[in-house]
Amino acid sequence: MKVYMSVDMEGITGVTHWDEVEHNKTSAYIQFQERMTKEVVSACKGANDAGAKEIWVKDAHYSGRNILSEKLPKNVKLIRGWSGHPYSMVQELDNSFDALLMVGYHSMAGRSGNPLAHTMSSAKIDSIFINDQQSSEFFLHGNIAGKLGVPLVFVSGDAGLCEEVQDVSPNTTTHATMVGVGDSTISIQPKESRLAIQKKVKSALSGDITKCIWDHPDLFSLEVKFIKHQVAYRASHYPGASLIDAKTVHFETHNYDDIMRFMLFTV
Repeated sequence: MKVYMSVDMEGITGVTHWDEVEHNKTSAYIQFQERMTKEVVSACKGANDAGAKEIWVKDAHYSGRNILSEKLPKNVKLIRGWSGHPYSMVQELDNSFDALLMVGYHSMAGRSGNPLAHTMSSAKIDSIFINDQQSSEFFLHGNIAGKLGVPLVFVSGDAGLCEEVQDVSPNTTTHATMVGVGDSTISIQPKESRLAIQKKVKSALSGDITKCIWDHPDLFSLEVKFIKHQVAYRASHYPGASLIDAKTVHFETHNYDDIMRFMLFTV
């Protein structure tokens, strides 16, 4: 079994403030860098328990250089940094993989499930809709897996994200690391969270993962509402894009890769 794992940081157990996820070399970031790494290791252990022979891990937070690679199992390949490929948080994902896991993901922009809720850019994006579905980073990248026919079998992150996952992909196993309340979080004990991740990943990969393959529509209608009208105006000049109002850009395509190219070059 060949497994792909995309890892973000804002949904790691207990993350509450931006200084815990930014490269400022403070004790707060170092603490959660280590916790992020431990949750990745737990997910890898679960995958290996289920018979994984090869695991690819994409460090998909901020600089893409957070996970402490020397702590990972021997059968892991770690993707660090950003290549500039439109697949972004699932760079190198293709149909050779048997399953996709997402670890440390978070609620979308415009939702209250996480104090750090955002979609792709907290500085630029107010909200994103794909085929009238308000979209998170989970949904944006999950559709790539759908196009490739790769089952999205497991997602961990805040409880608000887990609710979205169950609405969009009810056969995907979820693990809620915390609940967001305003600018605070209520989280479970980190070691217990890691044990649950390992157990749930093993169970998810040991079941009928074909039930986790998403349907892939023939047409994709994208609406991005930017925070600033100046950014929306610039994005409206992307080929095929148009302004709906001062801050909202519309783009339509039959090829989902075009959606991710739009995001790459306008956000």
